[in-house]
Amino acid sequence: MKILFVSLGCDKNLVDSEVMLGLLRDKGHEITNDEAQAEVVVVNTCSFIHDAREESIQTILEMAELKKNGTCRLLIVSGCLAEKYRDEVLVELPEVDAVVGTTAYDTICEVIDKSLAGERVRSFESTDRLPLVETRRVLTTGGYSSYLKIGEGCDKHCTYCIIPMLRGNYRSVPMDYVLEDARKLAAAGVKELNIVAQETTTWGKDIYGEKRLHQLLRELCKVEGIHWIRLLYCYPEEITDELIDVIRTEPKICHYLDMPIQHSSDAILRRMGRRTSRIELETVIGKLRKAIPDITLRTTLITGFPGETEEDHEDLKSFVRKMEFDRLGVFTYSPEEGTTAEKMAGQVPEELKESRRDELMLLQQQVSAKKTAAMIGKTVEVLVEGRIPEEGVYVGRTYRDAPEVDGYIFLNAQEEMISGDFVTAEVTGADEYDLTGDVIYEFTK
Repeated sequence: MKILFVSLGCDKNLVDSEVMLGLLRDKGHEITNDEAQAEVVVVNTCSFIHDAREESIQTILEMAELKKNGTCRLLIVSGCLAEKYRDEVLVELPEVDAVVGTTAYDTICEVIDKSLAGERVRSFESTDRLPLVETRRVLTTGGYSSYLKIGEGCDKHCTYCIIPMLRGNYRSVPMDYVLEDARKLAAAGVKELNIVAQETTTWGKDIYGEKRLHQLLRELCKVEGIHWIRLLYCYPEEITDELIDVIRTEPKICHYLDMPIQHSSDAILRRMGRRTSRIELETVIGKLRKAIPDITLRTTLITGFPGETEEDHEDLKSFVRKMEFDRLGVFTYSPEEGTTAEKMAGQVPEELKESRRDELMLLQQQVSAKKTAAMIGKTVEVLVEGRIPEEGVYVGRTYRDAPEVDGYIFLNAQEEMISGDFVTAEVTGADEYDLTGDVIYEFTK
């Protein structure tokens, strides 16, 4: 069968999609990006917040149109929307032939076989199950950069979050599986590994009784062909001295840390069910910057959480000014069905959420402009990601930039380069988020 895949939502979901694509390829199916040729369409959905659900539903309806022209025979919905609304999807969307839950994606081949036989399939497993699939993933991220998922689910149970309901409690992917996945990615040409999970910092605790992310990273650094390893989703309260030391001492590990903190006001942090205070956040940030002076810190904030006062908002603004994060994203609070926060008193009007978000982003824009300007004149290593022909420049990322969420550096080069090359460049200019530079010399690793 010719199968079209649409993957929505987070990078963890994307890894699941790539595993499913690998299983389908191994079964002899053909993967296509041509909607006109697709005989089976799989939509791997997100349901984290309201906007993500709306996008998922709209995409399903758009793909359902392909069934009307006679080419598409099956429409399958997988992922978080399928998990959350496992009964409603088949009832409310009669165009859908099958639904596949978040821990049942390894059944995709069987689901297609049963659906072709005329059965409307519901494939779900316990959310505490951890699918361990030995297949070579079909990469969708350019070939030289990939996400490496080391865990599933979350134990934090923040009051605003539905992830534990959709993905279960935290389960670490065993080291052998993680390392084998990394070796397969390296053999396929991947040079940058972006380590992901709902939370990466507690890896190993459920298996070994203690956090062992630092040990896993040292083993990943031994994988031949990998040049950059980047850490995402590191909760501040779980960052250990051992983890800081491995980031500091292992050359392959980027001096970059994505550390979601969500707020700074102690009152709001308590209402969110977070496990840190403002002083604890400032302490861990100070420790990271002291140990690794050139570390790039990225975080995310939620504004307009129930009960957030003007005083709480001012606290957050002062925190942003003081901490000077290199990268920062701000999201307005979204009430999610089934969460504790949904029923909390003090829901903030949408307009006020948005104005507070805009204030924070304006502050961060000033911080970011200061940070990028400080890069001018420095020499940096760059991963080339492509060329903009009409402008005659190449585009790439430094260690300071995670794929898809951070900035870029635009390069002038005398020689032709290809995506996946590592080059050395001098930074010659900057705006609020991006850099410009000149290639000094070219090399590939």
